[in-house]
Amino acid sequence: MSGYRLHDGIALIAALVAPFLVALALVPFRTGLTATNAALVLVVAVVAVAALGTRAAGALAALSAAAWFDFFLTRPYGRFTITGSDDVQTAALLLVVGLIVSQLAVRARRLQGAVITDASHLSRLQGTARLAEAGDSPEAVVEHVRRELVGLLQLRGCRFEYGSLIGRLPRLEHDGSLWLGHGTGETEATYWPDRWPDGETELRAVGGGHYYGRFLLDPAPGPLPSEQARTVAVALAAQAGAALDSAGLAHRG
Repeated sequence: MSGYRLHDGIALIAALVAPFLVALALVPFRTGLTATNAALVLVVAVVAVAALGTRAAGALAALSAAAWFDFFLTRPYGRFTITGSDDVQTAALLLVVGLIVSQLAVRARRLQGAVITDASHLSRLQGTARLAEAGDSPEAVVEHVRRELVGLLQLRGCRFEYGSLIGRLPRLEHDGSLWLGHGTGETEATYWPDRWPDGETELRAVGGGHYYGRFLLDPAPGPLPSEQARTVAVALAAQAGAALDSAGLAHRG
């Protein structure tokens, strides 16, 4: 089971268990606790699950909270039946508010993750630019980019090959798409939709319109990184090409 599936499974279990445990903890205080206050406590549990889980987990937590509110905290106790109209309204509001708040919590977490990712990508580009501007050798810039690509694309390895193109490898294009070339008897290029192909994939370093070499990416089998990550990888390779071009190294066509 992958890490993502394991995380999703744990989140779904938490969505069922957390509201149950919170409602159970409120049982000794239910006679002196208003239904509204009890519902607010359960909403907190829903938000906690949603903040760590998925939209499905948040929705399940809201349903679980409404069910256990009915079972433990409304009369008749210990039954999924509500006799008071106020309790019915409170349970309905708990469900609606729980669903809304849980989805907002998931969205906020994802937006925060996107901001962190954007900052990380910008930091990689800025770090490479500072290295080039400081007058470091183009080889140092190439090595820096090589290391950045390993982390950015979660590669098993990466090496840089100077000189002419040899062989017909899959290629990461300037727009981040993955080009597989032309198959036998085919007139149109093939693009890999969502997974790394077997073997190495090349990412060319071009500066001033000249080809200087290529990064040979060794990815682990599995889905491609995000389009944003692939676009940043192309930009890093372009920075390496620019550093090589600025140094006046002989290029290979």
